Amino acid sequence: MLAGMTREPEQQTGGGEPDGYQRLWTPHRMAYIQGEGKPTGPGAGDGCPFCAIPGQGDEEGLVVARGELVYAVLNLYPYNSGHLLTVPYRHVADYTDLTVPETAELAEFTRRAMRAIRAAAAPQGFNIGLNQGAVAGAGIAAHLHQHVVPRWGGDANFMPVVGRTKVLPQLLADSRAAIAAAWPA
Repeated sequence: MLAGMTREPEQQTGGGEPDGYQRLWTPHRMAYIQGEGKPTGPGAGDGCPFCAIPGQGDEEGLVVARGELVYAVLNLYPYNSGHLLTVPYRHVADYTDLTVPETAELAEFTRRAMRAIRAAAAPQGFNIGLNQGAVAGAGIAAHLHQHVVPRWGGDANFMPVVGRTKVLPQLLADSRAAIAAAWPA
């Protein structure tokens, strides 16, 4: 069982019969669901986690690699183990506002991320993408970030579909260490 998760036995129905379900509780996700920590403006002092992370140590901030204009960080609320983000240091919301050098380094960090995740975890595929704006699904729309999500056959099981819960087999700190060790120079 992962840290922060608890499991309860089957619940009783009104008639005293078990309902056939076990509950997997993940209370640490409530902050994400309720939108806590959403930035109020640009900069670390305004609550932008992507502006604050570069000022933290790699382990504390879950930083996998740092570049000149972009860094790679594990997603705090991953879809799969190894789900990371490539993020420009500059607080910019729209892809078209990136400079040419930022765009190039974002692309290069995405390539390196794929190579490192392949070496560390042997995924069978990837989802890579940007969500531009809250309406498009960006959790933090004010600071551009690209998702690099490793995929394996059968990783989309009943838990996220029915239980709206994702079960991850590896702790974030362990994922960060493995991918950072495999990061290409």
